[in-house]
Amino acid sequence: MDHKEKPRQFGFDAASGRLHLGGRRMPMPRSRIGRIGVGAALVGGGALGFLPILGFWMVPLGLLVLSHDIAYVRRKRRRLTLWWGRRRTARPKQP
Repeated sequence: MDHKEKPRQFGFDAASGRLHLGGRRMPMPRSRIGRIGVGAALVGGGALGFLPILGFWMVPLGLLVLSHDIAYVRRKRRRLTLWWGRRRTARPKQP
């Protein structure tokens, strides 16, 4: 049986206006101000991650949303993605 894997998507899809995280898709505001507001709220809520309901998981998600509109965050995200990819391919697999 031939199993075809779907390509893993990670990031903001400008064509559909959705944020793709693995198999999940979340709608995002179409306006730049709305996306920056959502991203800033996620980062701010993640800074309060020690409180109930809020979590530290919100910080990377907020930075991912902000990376679509803010060049500085986008460059840092790309640099992290390249570093992570090199790290994964350079590490020998353990038996």
